[in-house]
Amino acid sequence: MGRLDGRVAIVTGAGRGLGRAHALCLAAEGAAVVVNDVGAELDGTGRTATPAEAVVAEIRAGGGRAAASAHDVADWMDAARLVEFAVATFGDLHVLVNNAGILRDRTLANMSEDDWDAVIRVHLKGHAAPSRHAMAYWRDRAKGGAPVRAAVIHTSSIAGYLGSFGQANYSAAKAGIYGLTRTTSIELQKHKITVNAVAPIAKTRMTEDLPMFQGVDTLTAEHISPAVLFLASDLCGDRTGHVLAVAGARMYAFKVIETPGRFKETDNGVWTAQEIGESWDAIVKV
Repeated sequence: MGRLDGRVAIVTGAGRGLGRAHALCLAAEGAAVVVNDVGAELDGTGRTATPAEAVVAEIRAGGGRAAASAHDVADWMDAARLVEFAVATFGDLHVLVNNAGILRDRTLANMSEDDWDAVIRVHLKGHAAPSRHAMAYWRDRAKGGAPVRAAVIHTSSIAGYLGSFGQANYSAAKAGIYGLTRTTSIELQKHKITVNAVAPIAKTRMTEDLPMFQGVDTLTAEHISPAVLFLASDLCGDRTGHVLAVAGARMYAFKVIETPGRFKETDNGVWTAQEIGESWDAIVKV
């Protein structure tokens, strides 16, 4: 018996790296998996069905159920067709793992409009569009009286919270995914649908050239997938709106911290710029 027996999952960007590890993990726990991947190069160019089909073959060879999808997750209507495909193929949908992404790294001063738009499109819109249609499907089922057990797992990044040199487009998209996670978790609480995110640090095609990953084999995609499984399963319970960060053996959470701040008790509470500077340490101290 697997933790996801009888459930259906979509994993986007599942042809390689993190997505492949997630698809294999969910399938091993009994889920029927739609392996979604357009087979693009790291910069988003090109198309091939080979990566998705290879993962499907791997899952089926292990006795699992899987189907390949080349739907464009950042196209609003193609994302709808992706959800429809999952339901038509396996009869339902219970888990959506948004993982698809590309990189076009440059400092903002050197970045083209296309570099900006392409990364924002795949990461941020590519999370929002499938989520929109999956959530509408679950909402309609809930309104019709059908029991709904569903989970959305987004893929954010520490770059979205701490910044990352040469990745203004990527960091902005990942910060946006945090806002998407928080907002949709609030919107879906009444339907008991959870929305959470992972912020992985792992050596994949997207990161293997970074100096911090040279000679490192303890930060793998397989370290991340158990967090996705937890968030997709009944073990998660009603926990929603969280970001689980995973770096090898370390697991922790990202939260927005509000400092106590400082009140100005004179002049109707209106601060001057000079006073802000003079009180800066008290304002920002945690």
